[in-house]
Amino acid sequence: MARARDPIADLRRIAFLLERANEATYRVRAFRSAAKALAGLPAAELTERAGNGTLTELAGVGDVTARCVAESLAGEEPVYLRRLVATEGSDLDAEATALRAALRGDCHTHSDWSDGGSPIEEMALAAVELGHEYLVLTDHSPRLTVARGLTAERLRRQLDHVAQVNAALPEGFRILTGIEVDILADGSLDQDEDLLARLDVVVGSVHSGLKDERSKMTRRMLKAVANPHLDILGHVTGRMVSSRPAGVTGPGDRGHRARTRAESDFDADAVFAACAEHDTAVEINSRPERQDPPKRLIRRALEAGCRFAIDTDAHAPGQLDWQRFGCERAALCGVPADRVVNTWSAEQLVAWTHDRT
Repeated sequence: MARARDPIADLRRIAFLLERANEATYRVRAFRSAAKALAGLPAAELTERAGNGTLTELAGVGDVTARCVAESLAGEEPVYLRRLVATEGSDLDAEATALRAALRGDCHTHSDWSDGGSPIEEMALAAVELGHEYLVLTDHSPRLTVARGLTAERLRRQLDHVAQVNAALPEGFRILTGIEVDILADGSLDQDEDLLARLDVVVGSVHSGLKDERSKMTRRMLKAVANPHLDILGHVTGRMVSSRPAGVTGPGDRGHRARTRAESDFDADAVFAACAEHDTAVEINSRPERQDPPKRLIRRALEAGCRFAIDTDAHAPGQLDWQRFGCERAALCGVPADRVVNTWSAEQLVAWTHDRT
């Protein structure tokens, strides 16, 4: 008789692969909900229910997920999982593969503390499985209410929680503290200065007034880049080239429902020159619906002497593997690994962010 597999791990793996493949959110939710519902069940009861066909009596468990559990307990790789693995995408080319291998962490991620779909712990464990050495947690700031942005008080609580989670994580991996702070209309950053100074990494992004006229948007971005607390300029143009991807299941997911959105208009040469002057990294956002900045702007930032961060902006565990998309675009534009800040160790990254202030 075949040795039983871990059915909870198989359910989570299926959800991860669905997220990575940009499948519909309801499919991802079905497997994550089933994993959550069954995780606290005693092993004997799980086996008994699988045997007598009563798993679907539990809230969050459907016919498909119950079948996967039964197959796992029988020592078989679930058919659903096997099909997903067999139909995964093609490999990256050599340059993009080398760049992806050089990355040691992700500087832009979200949890269910704001508009992400999964707890901090789950995001961290997925990053460990991908081989990351660190994950920067960058939930939203308070003005982005649609994404349940963190007030100063909630951010302080999150910092305490991250310290507790880090103490329980595998040796050699750590969560770095951070925020995706809104760049407000006047170019200021949407969080207390003392809190920004405490964080390991600050990503700043424009989320409102994206249709502002060119000179206004340029002034706004230049002021933000000059702020010594801003380390990475996030999704620079704010564009959306397609609909929202799968896996964003948090209460604030309304912020990701835009179908398409044109680029913001600003003086890219001036902004990238300021990034180079203040040593602020330009983000290459790996989300398939963003692909931001466009390749022509990546090349202009490279020519300006900017550093880069290749980030996922992940809102679910499976999206953490989207860095490959950013690496493909960076490789096409000739971005070398030594210009990418998340090829550094956690210690080097934090030293850089603190030296800038």
